[in-house]
Amino acid sequence: MLDKRSGSRLANLWDDAKVEGMSGPELLVYRSNTLGSDKRVTNYGGGNTSSKVWQKDPLTGEDVEVLWVKGSGGDSASIKLDGFATLYMEKLRALKGLYRGVEHEDQMVGYLPHCTFSLNPRAASIDTPLHAFVPKPHVDHMHPDAIIAIAAAKDSRAITKEVFGDAIGWLPWKRPGFELGLWLEKFCLENPDAKGVVLESHGLFTWGDTPKACYETTISVINQAIDWFERKSQGKAIFGGEVVKSLDAPARRAIAAKLMPRIRGLISEKSHKLGHFDDQPAVLEFVNSKDLRPLAALGTSCPDHFLRTKIRPLVIEFDPAKPDVDAVIARLADDIAAYRVGYQAYYDSCKHADSPAIRDPNAVVYLMPGVGMFTFAGDKATARISGEFYVNAINVMRGASTVSSYVGLPAQEAFDIEYWLLEEAKLLRLPKPKALAGQIALVTGGAGGIGRAAANRLLREGACVVLADIDEAALAGAHEELSKAYGKDFIRPMRIDVTSEDQVASGFAETSVEFGGIDILVSNAGLASSAPIEETTLALWNKNMDILSTGYFLVSREAFRLFRAQKIGGNVVFVASKNGLAASPNAAAYCTAKAAEIHLARCLALEGAEAQIRVNVVNPDAVLRGSKIWSGEWKEQRAAAYKMSTDDLEEHYRSRSMLKRSVFPEDIAEAIYFFASDMSAKSTGNIINVDAGNAQSFTR
Repeated sequence: MLDKRSGSRLANLWDDAKVEGMSGPELLVYRSNTLGSDKRVTNYGGGNTSSKVWQKDPLTGEDVEVLWVKGSGGDSASIKLDGFATLYMEKLRALKGLYRGVEHEDQMVGYLPHCTFSLNPRAASIDTPLHAFVPKPHVDHMHPDAIIAIAAAKDSRAITKEVFGDAIGWLPWKRPGFELGLWLEKFCLENPDAKGVVLESHGLFTWGDTPKACYETTISVINQAIDWFERKSQGKAIFGGEVVKSLDAPARRAIAAKLMPRIRGLISEKSHKLGHFDDQPAVLEFVNSKDLRPLAALGTSCPDHFLRTKIRPLVIEFDPAKPDVDAVIARLADDIAAYRVGYQAYYDSCKHADSPAIRDPNAVVYLMPGVGMFTFAGDKATARISGEFYVNAINVMRGASTVSSYVGLPAQEAFDIEYWLLEEAKLLRLPKPKALAGQIALVTGGAGGIGRAAANRLLREGACVVLADIDEAALAGAHEELSKAYGKDFIRPMRIDVTSEDQVASGFAETSVEFGGIDILVSNAGLASSAPIEETTLALWNKNMDILSTGYFLVSREAFRLFRAQKIGGNVVFVASKNGLAASPNAAAYCTAKAAEIHLARCLALEGAEAQIRVNVVNPDAVLRGSKIWSGEWKEQRAAAYKMSTDDLEEHYRSRSMLKRSVFPEDIAEAIYFFASDMSAKSTGNIINVDAGNAQSFTR
């Protein structure tokens, strides 16, 4: 990285003992993972690696040369053997005879499947010819910030020569494809002693005769660039110097919590977006600088960067010395509309007759002086990764503008990659989004049986979930379990006592900072108590009311505030109880509080309808297995009320049901998902009983 705060040199992580006995393909996986483990070497999904390996042809049994190259869409840090495409080198070389010139180079992609070795289903990427035609057995193509800073400088060629001499060459900008592969081959043949080449506005190619030599060349070249930038940057103002001061961290997060739902609402008209907030030092240095606006307007240079971040960011005008957030909110709709107009103009001025239709015209990256950066995308991982890419772009601008002048890619070149027909084909191959993709759910009582099952069901349909609970040990366990199943980007644990007004407010604010807002509230936190009325203490009565009535009110009120700020509707699901409709002996406090929940839901359904906020209720009954309320005294108390042993209780509930079936947390989760999804888009103020049939609790 170019930022001196993290400017230590890359370590040589090659471990001879670890690679001993590895095959050629296994060495390629090891090399790729080791390079990808440091984001200063390449960004997520960026760059690619290859090895030319001799293997037996499965048909002829003869030894043939096979290109193993990172397949389309893989990530170097995590790629495994099945992430690589395999192609016959003999057939790849034969493609040169079919090539009709640069105006036809996109057609060459259609020939790559015909070169596949051993029926490998992994699709070859557009960079395959770049690796195939370099006459070296092992090739790395990386996107290090330090190298792209050279590649994006006005005098890129001269800087490359100054830094590397003749060891590393330079090639002018050329979109990846067959033609660039031929350029690389020509360079290598004319410069047999060169160890690599800098591609203008793009990145770095290096090669070697062994996997280790290739890896070590890549690391040493990047370190050489880092060292050169550090020496050249000493004593120079970065980004023209600081012109505003950052607010303190709590103030930055408070502003993020207030702004992100509003931005999200304004850009989620067609599909819901997820947000990510970043206020790391590198971001703050850029957003607080004199050159923020002119540099941001130039856009990014590396194709990987602007494919993730769009042609340029939206800068939110804000003076942290006079922090008027309400004024920012008042301007947001106009600012976002102006960005859309600008993006439409970019599309109209650059489009071709066969260009794909314009895509989402909203910004991905939002920069705010004194506060940081917000990024939005269709899912949390993409929003986070888009932010990481823009940090890469910041580092590139930092280096290039300090030692030279930063040059963004021309608008037409950027458009021709963003709306490349091959890129469009890749997008069309993506799987259809899941039912709740882009949506954010907060589940109270999330560490219990019903809460955990509900979270699991929502996650399975693509939602991001905040697990809220007061049981920190259970919360940690649920978080670990669900993170392993769905990935850390999709879930956040949060300790929230629903009876605390402050904790509820701060919990929803943190949800906004972590994900951008909220779409679904599953109000499920609960307890159970049992006592004859004359033995029901005021403390017990109040505890039931505090958690089951006041708690539901507090989380609903906060959810409504966020729903109204976003203006894209919302969804509240109360997990109440059969006992809210049908009385039970020795449970007056519990039954009354549950009845209050149900009536609160009806009131909220009336209030929210005009804003497309739906409120519905799921009424479970006798969910013994996995439910935390049955692990304490409640089980003994209910058994005593029915004059039976605790061992007989589950069978009692099953037998008394009309359907003679047990009810499980997963059954409740299905009903919650129904109300949370568009399957119930025209339902509000409704109740679903999941009790295996109980005539006393019929709602009509």
